[in-house]
Amino acid sequence: MQRVSQEAILPRYQNLSSAEIDQKAADDFVTVADHEAEEKLSEGLAAIEGSLDIVGEEASHADSSVMDRLSGDCWIIDPLDGTHNFAHGKPPFGIIIARASGGLCEAGWIYDCLSGRFCHTQRGAGAFVDGEPIKSRPTGHDKPVAAISRIFLTEEQRALVDAKLAPYYELADIPRCAAEQYPRLALGENDVSSFKRTLAWDHAAGALWLNEAGGKACRLDGSAYRVDESDKPGLIGASSPAIWDEFARRALG
Repeated sequence: MQRVSQEAILPRYQNLSSAEIDQKAADDFVTVADHEAEEKLSEGLAAIEGSLDIVGEEASHADSSVMDRLSGDCWIIDPLDGTHNFAHGKPPFGIIIARASGGLCEAGWIYDCLSGRFCHTQRGAGAFVDGEPIKSRPTGHDKPVAAISRIFLTEEQRALVDAKLAPYYELADIPRCAAEQYPRLALGENDVSSFKRTLAWDHAAGALWLNEAGGKACRLDGSAYRVDESDKPGLIGASSPAIWDEFARRALG
């Protein structure tokens, strides 16, 4: 991940031409760095364990049948998480890799390209930052800090946020980067965050890492996040189970 960042991503940071940026959809960017990083990561992961299928974000965009591999044993790659930020020449952005089996994430790695922060986890083995074990901690603010993306919400959903959540939480901007949002939930910067879109490359590694750190990340109904249900909306991550429970009660009540 470090090598790919240095070779394919950082040389293009704040150095992209308009011809090297494209839009997959409204407000959804892809750059030449995304494509090159995914190619290099795919090659590296195949060399580590070639028996696993590979599900890359850009390959899946080009061919939706790639998503069918998520139910088996696979590597999941987000070659450049936070592309919107990267394309606009600002942080944060990173690389996310997960390993899944039978629809469940078994291990995950999150690399911050600019700071070099490396979060990693394996199911049942705890969560780590730069090789050191960590335990999720809340912010300690009088009102829990809630990072809520309004970008993909309907007007009705935005109104519900204002009515049900705003009075009880300190609302914070989201970084538009799961590689940054999950660390914020465990490292005392945010207490809770909700996600409408739950694509595997964005959330598999982070949800497992947060749960292994002692926080809580799962579906709105309390069920476990599965990588083979990427089109299923709704996911909440929190620095503690108690904060998760209270947020879900208010949001869904």
